[in-house]
Amino acid sequence: MRTTLIALALAAALPLSAQAAERSYTFVEGTYNNIDADGIDRIDGLGLRGSVAFADTGFYGLGSYQNYSENGADADLWELGLGYAHGLADNVDLITEAAYADAEGESGYRVSTGLRGSLTSNLEGLAKVSYRDYSNVNGDFTGTFGLQYRFDKTWGVTGEIEFDDSARIYTVGVRASF
Repeated sequence: MRTTLIALALAAALPLSAQAAERSYTFVEGTYNNIDADGIDRIDGLGLRGSVAFADTGFYGLGSYQNYSENGADADLWELGLGYAHGLADNVDLITEAAYADAEGESGYRVSTGLRGSLTSNLEGLAKVSYRDYSNVNGDFTGTFGLQYRFDKTWGVTGEIEFDDSARIYTVGVRASF
């Protein structure tokens, strides 16, 4: 009897834990970034990134700026682009993004596709693959995995890792969603 009551209580709680929290495509985020690449020392930097949803169309504008400083040398990286989120289910979106990028005068682009979804009411996950190509550097594929823990509808903390064969970029941030 006791086991049956526990099983019924858990079954009743499942729909509550599976409720999807609304994913916001309008946000601003301050970040700390760390690059760990083969053959170089770790490089740290600060950044700002954000996104603005265009009403309920699924389209959003995106942008980011990062500044890395190591031993007196500065490097600025930024990108500006457009994304689209297509709902696959109540708690999962297929995302596609294209952005113009600039890394210290090396212009290029990034295209990405992946999944963004609510894992719980406070935890959101991201998995995507990107292709980056710059004017004087051969193109390369990268993978990204990330999480966002939301304290409430507005505030959350984020963590991501982007990687390819020779480098890893670790990012942690504080996000305000609107």
